[in-house]
Amino acid sequence: MAQGFSTDDMMRAFSEFRMPGMPDMQAMMDAQRRNIEALSQANKLAMEGAQAIARRNMEIMQQSMSDMASAMQAMMSADGAPAERAAKQAEMVKSAYERAMGNMREIAELIQRSNGEALDVLNKRFSEAMEEARGMIKPT
Repeated sequence: MAQGFSTDDMMRAFSEFRMPGMPDMQAMMDAQRRNIEALSQANKLAMEGAQAIARRNMEIMQQSMSDMASAMQAMMSADGAPAERAAKQAEMVKSAYERAMGNMREIAELIQRSNGEALDVLNKRFSEAMEEARGMIKPT
C-alpha cells in the first residue's frame, strides 16, 4: 500500500526545487515569519493603546460625574441674587466645556499615538520586506 507525502516530504521537495530567478524558499519562509512577527507586534501595540484609551476614558467619566455632583450640590446651596447665581452657573458650564474639550483632545492624541506606533512597526517591516524581496530575486 502506497503512503502519501508528509508535510516534511513536501517542504523538502519544495526547498530542493529550483528554477532560474526563483527565490530561496528558506529565505521566503524567514521573511514570512518576520512579517507575522511584525503584524503580531503591531496588533499588540494597538491592543495596548485601546486598553490605555479605555482606562483614560473611564477616569475622565468618573471625574466628570464627581465634578457634576459637586456642581449640582454647589448650585443647590448657592445663595445670592438670581443674577449672581446665573453668573456662577455660566462659569460652571464654561469650565465644564473647557474640560470636556481638553479631555477630547487628550483622547484624540492617545488614539493618534497608539495608531502611529502600530503603523510604524508595519511600515518598517514593509520597507525591510521590499529590500529582502529585491535581494531574493536573482537575475536570470
